[in-house]
Amino acid sequence: MIRAHVFLVGPMGVGKSTIGRMLASDLGLPFLDTDRVIEERTGADIPWIFDMEGEDGFRQRETNVLADICQMTASVVATGGGIVTREKNLELMRNAGTTCYLQASVEQLVERTARDKKRPLLQVDNPREKIEQILAEREPSYRSVSQIVVNTDRYGPKAAVQEILEALSRLGVTP
Repeated sequence: MIRAHVFLVGPMGVGKSTIGRMLASDLGLPFLDTDRVIEERTGADIPWIFDMEGEDGFRQRETNVLADICQMTASVVATGGGIVTREKNLELMRNAGTTCYLQASVEQLVERTARDKKRPLLQVDNPREKIEQILAEREPSYRSVSQIVVNTDRYGPKAAVQEILEALSRLGVTP
């Protein structure tokens, strides 16, 4: 039985929520999505929070939610793409479990997020350029906090979950 959390990190559109739900089911653990927890606590959606509080306000809420989750029993946690922008969040994840970086090509990320209007950082003239910029900034942090890396370009969600399960087993995180 896993005694610690499994955190999924990576850029928006990579499949953290979809893969996270499936992984949690396979592991028999609760599934949490930091963005959904923030929305439940505030009664507002992420774009509204960004509009009212700016990115800094949102990031503080995100850190508070992550800290609370880390105090809970083991779960699979899909994080927001920018959770790695704060050192405190990296420390929380390192101390509370195993982290898996889900990655995908820029082409896949552009395609997967093209019609999604609920991603405040992509409401720009050139979403592809913004995704490239975000990846360049966050890639080192995604890698530094993660013990597992899975490229979702090559796999459907079920195959990605299987790869994560195998990696967890190799790390001795599962029986």
